[in-house]
Amino acid sequence: MGNSYEKKKFSAGDYLKFIVPSVIGVLLLMFPFKYEGETTILVALLAGGLTGLLESILPIIIVIVITLTGIMTLAYKFSKPAFIENSEFLKSIFDVSNFWIITRIVGVLLSILVYFEIGPEWIWSEDTGGLILHDLILGLFSIFLFAGFLLPFLTDFGLLEFIGALLTPVMRPVFQLPGRSSIDCIASWVGDGTIGVALTNKQYEDGYYTAKEASIISTTFSAVSITFSLVVLNQVDLAHLFGPYYLTIVISGVVAAIIMPRIPPLSRKKDTYFTGKKMDVGEDVPEGFTNSQWGAYLAIKKAEESGNVKNFIINGIKTVLDMWLGVLPVIMAFGTIALIIAEATPVFDWLGMPFIPILKLFQVPHAVEASKTMVVGFADMFLPSVIGASIPSEMTRFVVATVSVTQLVYLSEVGAVILGSRIPVSLKELFIIFIERTLITLPIAAIAAHIIF
Repeated sequence: MGNSYEKKKFSAGDYLKFIVPSVIGVLLLMFPFKYEGETTILVALLAGGLTGLLESILPIIIVIVITLTGIMTLAYKFSKPAFIENSEFLKSIFDVSNFWIITRIVGVLLSILVYFEIGPEWIWSEDTGGLILHDLILGLFSIFLFAGFLLPFLTDFGLLEFIGALLTPVMRPVFQLPGRSSIDCIASWVGDGTIGVALTNKQYEDGYYTAKEASIISTTFSAVSITFSLVVLNQVDLAHLFGPYYLTIVISGVVAAIIMPRIPPLSRKKDTYFTGKKMDVGEDVPEGFTNSQWGAYLAIKKAEESGNVKNFIINGIKTVLDMWLGVLPVIMAFGTIALIIAEATPVFDWLGMPFIPILKLFQVPHAVEASKTMVVGFADMFLPSVIGASIPSEMTRFVVATVSVTQLVYLSEVGAVILGSRIPVSLKELFIIFIERTLITLPIAAIAAHIIF
């Protein structure tokens, strides 16, 4: 590379262009603080506030958004109206394969049945469709709104470039990922898994990650937030063990993150770019630069390109619409169907049976009851701890709570967001990844439980 990069003196103003927006992004999306006794982040607090304000009308707004997506998708399929055909943005939302057309129509039908409580109760009860529409999607609707406008503070002003240059020497050899992916991980870890996936999807669409990298990051690094881990632990009545519990989750997560990219299906993903061309992620540090100097150079360059307020607002609106129209119908469809199967049929009990001998091997008490919680987490992350709460053994409840949080790719939220995004992971692959994560993290959880109890 030689002299193609001049070391130049940046002014304080140049540094501020990168530092100020990036600090705002970290404070809004990643900085945990105590509010009314709860640990939260600002974007979650804002989203919660908005959801609270609009609680009475939000469900019908969501039904309208999901229905609109279904109608426009069908309209494009059959008549290709000019206003969609001529807009690259609208076309990217409504021009989808037959599988997604069916998924969206199912989402429309289910949202209407659930909202008006039509049909059998197992469709709209508060454990199935009602939970998805009135609880999960309400929160996500608001989170997507704020994240769409606030994520660019993290992505567009050089923070990823700076962190990436610093962390690449660690992230590449250990996780086979660019250094900038560490921000995605932290954002989901402190904030929300869905924010992490949204971030990864955006980076993939813009050409910063390959198909393989985006698939690895979204299924391996969309870690469960600290707040939710506490909720799960409370559910199984072991809140006093939060320290050792969270340490076990972190160790399990790191081990899974080292193994998963090296086995199929993730190892078979192609190193190709969504746009066809690779954006420079600044991994090759030119001569004469240290990693931190190179990071600062890239960050300031990026911040200079992103200072346009009009583009910032237009891109924010596009991101929000993309998530609302593209992701909400998918969550409605997959989330509701998965919960109906979990609540109304014994399918997940049968799927859990192969885990009985594994649990017995690790001498986990009440192996049969625990086995029922092993696969049901694929439908929703909270279900294992709800089912496991009645198991008498504290040690078994600890194992159930730990595994349910380290499985990550559950369909009612993160899984459906991945399926609704451009990241190339299919439903079948998600299930395989889920089972692999379970098999990797279960022994670690069991060993930790034997040490603690």
